[in-house]
Amino acid sequence: MKDNKTALFETAAIPKAVAALCIPTIISSLVMVLYNLTDTYFVGILNDPVQNAAVTLAGPVLLAFNAINNLFGVGSSSMMSRALGRKDYTTVYRSSAFGFYCALICGVLFSLVCTIGKMPLLSLLGADDLTRQATADYLKWTVTFGAVPAILNVVLAYMVRSEGAAFHASVGTMSGCLLNILLDPIFILPQFLNMGAAGAGLATFLSNSVACAYFFILLYIKRKTTYVRIQPQYFSLQPAIVLGVCGVGIPASIQNLLNVTGMTILNNFTSAFGADAVAAMGITQKINMVPMYICMGISQGIMPLISYNYASGNHKRMRSALTFSGTVSVTFITAGAAFYYIGAGSVVRFFMDNEAIIAYGARFLRGFCLGLPFLCVDFLAVNVFQAVGMGKEALIFAIMRKVILEIPALYVLNYLFPLYGLAYSQFVAEFVLAIAAVVVLVRLFRRLRNRRENHVMSD
Repeated sequence: MKDNKTALFETAAIPKAVAALCIPTIISSLVMVLYNLTDTYFVGILNDPVQNAAVTLAGPVLLAFNAINNLFGVGSSSMMSRALGRKDYTTVYRSSAFGFYCALICGVLFSLVCTIGKMPLLSLLGADDLTRQATADYLKWTVTFGAVPAILNVVLAYMVRSEGAAFHASVGTMSGCLLNILLDPIFILPQFLNMGAAGAGLATFLSNSVACAYFFILLYIKRKTTYVRIQPQYFSLQPAIVLGVCGVGIPASIQNLLNVTGMTILNNFTSAFGADAVAAMGITQKINMVPMYICMGISQGIMPLISYNYASGNHKRMRSALTFSGTVSVTFITAGAAFYYIGAGSVVRFFMDNEAIIAYGARFLRGFCLGLPFLCVDFLAVNVFQAVGMGKEALIFAIMRKVILEIPALYVLNYLFPLYGLAYSQFVAEFVLAIAAVVVLVRLFRRLRNRRENHVMSD
């Protein structure tokens, strides 16, 4: 079984290897998008902007989970794949155990901090007297009870994917998402339990718990063949393990925390225009995630292939995998952006038939979709940086994206074009970053080629 995984990384045709790793990840991403849109759809059926606003305002807190996911999921999986390329199996085992237990501890702490500081947190998120209770009810299930299973679910999926088992990683993720889709109408709608936004939160908590259970059962069944080890005896605080995981994970985590900051600022600006504007912003952000998550699935799917071939020295194969994946993803996301721009009003109407929200949402969506092709290039570049251990470059891009470009753009564009200018901040940031990403990738492969040529000459 392990030899089959090695063959996928080393000898399989590039389209076949990319498809084997990316298709399950893309399907998983699509199911995750569907699950996010299902929350939006069923809460939208209530035709209550307050309930929709609650889900939107809570978004930055749920996005903050990814800071932990990226720190220990991306960090550990990158370390594991690079160690596999070197055939250093002890490091693989210890990296997975380190990532798992650190994610578990951080999940518990995150839940406690958010629960104890609930009232200041709600104010920070932009909740007012009208939306505070609904937002708190949603956060109770998704954060107080749901932080640990939500985080472990994603971290374990990263680890399982790092050894080439993309199918099992995706099945685990999809099992929770599909259950969430089934539970949403039961918990949300008035003809059933009539819990509104709180029902969406409860469905999410139960679904993530089921996904976690799947991964624990999988690791138990495959305990003799898997590289992922979560037994306590493999946990290690050896400097090489901690630095290797955190060197990639911390920049990825900071990138996510900056995303949370950007979303919080965006929601606070939007909340000044009322619940309709907040609901419309939340709906369009979810719609915009559909093509974005597919490209994210491709970029995350090829990470083990990039890491393995970088560590093993097969840089030609690494470059071929990136070129093929980039061509496919950029072509798809450009077509998706064109569809959104042309049919923006109809797409928003599908989720909430409210003329005020449709008017806001159509203009928001046209702004958001312009940045999608450039965002795709940035995703691929940053995932390459993470895959090969270039944590510094990943951190620089994260700071550029939010601190230098997007957050200042939010202030400037909202001042020049109140409310509607907010939707174009992502386009401004991603356009600049896409150019920078191409430059850095070209330099990376040039450096690898020079290193190989010098090695050949020295031999």
